[in-house]
Amino acid sequence: MNPGDRVRVERAGERHEGIVMPSSTADHVVLKLESGYNVGVDRDEATVEILETDVYDIEEGETSATSTVTFDPDLPTISLLTTGGTIASTVDYRTGAVSAQFDAEDVLRAVPEMAGMANYRGRVVRNILSENMTPAVWQDLTQVVQEEIEAGADGIVVMHGTDTMQYSASALSFMLDTPVPVVFTGSQRSADRPSSDNVVNAVGAVQAAKSDAAEVMIAMHASASDDTVALHRGTRARKNHTSRRDAFETIGAEPLGVVDYETGDVEFRRSYRERDAVELSVAPGLETEVELVKFTPGMDETCLAMVREKEGVIIEGTGLGHVHTDLIGKLDQLTDRGTTVVMTSQCLDGRVCDRVYDTGRDLLDAGVIEGADMLPGTAKVKLMWVLANRADVDEAMQTSLAGELTDRSVPWT
Repeated sequence: MNPGDRVRVERAGERHEGIVMPSSTADHVVLKLESGYNVGVDRDEATVEILETDVYDIEEGETSATSTVTFDPDLPTISLLTTGGTIASTVDYRTGAVSAQFDAEDVLRAVPEMAGMANYRGRVVRNILSENMTPAVWQDLTQVVQEEIEAGADGIVVMHGTDTMQYSASALSFMLDTPVPVVFTGSQRSADRPSSDNVVNAVGAVQAAKSDAAEVMIAMHASASDDTVALHRGTRARKNHTSRRDAFETIGAEPLGVVDYETGDVEFRRSYRERDAVELSVAPGLETEVELVKFTPGMDETCLAMVREKEGVIIEGTGLGHVHTDLIGKLDQLTDRGTTVVMTSQCLDGRVCDRVYDTGRDLLDAGVIEGADMLPGTAKVKLMWVLANRADVDEAMQTSLAGELTDRSVPWT
């Protein structure tokens, strides 16, 4: 019995059928059931009958970091790129901790519902938890996406940890003009937990990668139930809960679209860039000397000394985009030195407007750029890209390049 086999397990009068998953302990059999849930059974107490071997016929590709699945000419080809994270993780039963250890082949074995939806190519870009993500990995990921599209991929699915997924999705949104969908997905709970969301999210991501929307998107649960996957534009999404399965939200609007898990139907609710509307183009340059600083009441002005040598600074200000008046002089010194300073807001919705109050007008006089309704994290990533690729920095930061800015902020329900 090996991972990928379909088996029937009987224990204490209960019977389970499913796909054998990799297990971190030899004492248990872990099955992926048709319901999408996983079950672990003590090997010594169970009777196992092998129903079918090597269900997915996963074979080695050209390198140890690449895998492919038997090709069906009637199906689109989707590239699965693994960076790590909970969707590609399991529990270490010795410690109870979640560790990233699966490669792309394991993802296919762990999510049997993906079989028959597409042809799959798998590549391991990294195997890290998302808190260890860096701009250098964004650049490597962009290069791999470029290679996969040039090799004929009809869509890209990036398996990524949820904690910093919004930053990576923003980065690729600016670095990549793509003629096919590029869809980030992950899970809040590891694959071998009964409440794992990895199956629904992965299936939704593949459906989105087969769609007509050639944008960088994030595909995650739309609600706490396993019924719908929300598709968020990569530059407008934010993780707003530590552990809920529907942790991601599109800020300031409804999601770009949704995927019905049962039917596989993809419904787009807002305008998007269509497949093949642009030719593949990559601009991977990033200025890494950019920081994001959050203003708080009582903040010591010496805190800005940490960024005085930076090329760019994003300020997460209060309300319409304010800081204490005592800090305005320090920001003026930064801009005089040549540092680009962009003001965003700590509010989850609405936009910066520094023309309403005296503080805002003084910030504008100090050379601070209004960030409109850009999310602070997106603004940091955008400034990194703009400083490395555009000469018109001020104008570029106030122009929507990848859907990160909206024309105006309006209430929505």
